[in-house]
Amino acid sequence: MSSQLTILGIETSCDETAAAVVTRAADGHGEILGEVVLSQLEEHSAYGGVVPEIAARAHVEALDSLISEALLRSGRTLADVDAIAATSGPGLIGGLIVGLMTGKAIARATGKPLYAVNHLEGHALTARLTDGVAFPYLMLLVSGGHTQLVLVRGVDDYERWGTTIDDALGEAFDKTAKLLGLPYPGGPAVERMAKSGNAERFTFPRPLVGEARLDFSFSGLKTAVRQAAQSIEPVTEQDIADICASFQRAVSRTLKDRIGRGLERFRTLYPDVATPALVVAGGVAANAELRATLQALCDKNRFRFIAPPMALCTDNAAMIAWAGLERMAVGLSADDLSVAPRSRWPLDKAAATVLGSGKRGAKA
Repeated sequence: MSSQLTILGIETSCDETAAAVVTRAADGHGEILGEVVLSQLEEHSAYGGVVPEIAARAHVEALDSLISEALLRSGRTLADVDAIAATSGPGLIGGLIVGLMTGKAIARATGKPLYAVNHLEGHALTARLTDGVAFPYLMLLVSGGHTQLVLVRGVDDYERWGTTIDDALGEAFDKTAKLLGLPYPGGPAVERMAKSGNAERFTFPRPLVGEARLDFSFSGLKTAVRQAAQSIEPVTEQDIADICASFQRAVSRTLKDRIGRGLERFRTLYPDVATPALVVAGGVAANAELRATLQALCDKNRFRFIAPPMALCTDNAAMIAWAGLERMAVGLSADDLSVAPRSRWPLDKAAATVLGSGKRGAKA
């Protein structure tokens, strides 16, 4: 690539509607020229989770104006962008349809190429936009829908080393919060309560700790939390704080074991990489205790710990635009306008299915 490229990115995979304009220079340096993210938290909070139909309707109502706002903030027009990038999966199918169809319409009307982006690839490549990290590196994705440890060898070149065999970590936080009567989203609520809790009061299981495989499991931990709460009913606010702190401590120690083994494996495979990196992405990356645990683990193993700014760890359109730019930069073809959204779309196409498969493809 010999010149600067600019892309309009669109993200509608779950409960954030987002648009962004991002540019990439010939030397690989990226810059976010303008971005907008509209959260649907208020629309879903009363239900204790994301309602797909409400999310899709909210995307329809907001997306056009967000695209206009992102372009305005960037100082660019549609005539100035070189391509359109839209999330094509994985995610809630209704939201994916809204964003991808909008991207297709803009591409058709302007004659610009369309890049149908895997949402997970957006997360995987964000650290190259924010920190210029070089391939290869490890990525830990911890969100409401995914918990994966992935080797990032290059653009469109990923190897999944570990994934959850049941609940995603963010899902475990949300379910724990719900059974304790805490508000949605559960992650921030559990972390807030844990600050005043005794993490040593309850000894919760640390699933798969000690095993050579790099997978994750959190459903048993969630069950243990429920049993602990039931055993001391009626629970007080201090009981809830202690349970949250103990739950968070168990998660922290589980990640320390799982990721620690991953770092050792990376060192064995890539002994010549002078300063290897662990990149963490996803909404759960906001948790201070988990960040501190991963930072200390990386320091001990002489890894660079990279956590992009929180606004770019959670769902956003800048990462989708950047993934499109990275694909353009290595010469990958644009997508045909007949491309369909995919509610399930594993990042590692060769990885064995863990959580089941159906007409929509493998879940993870």
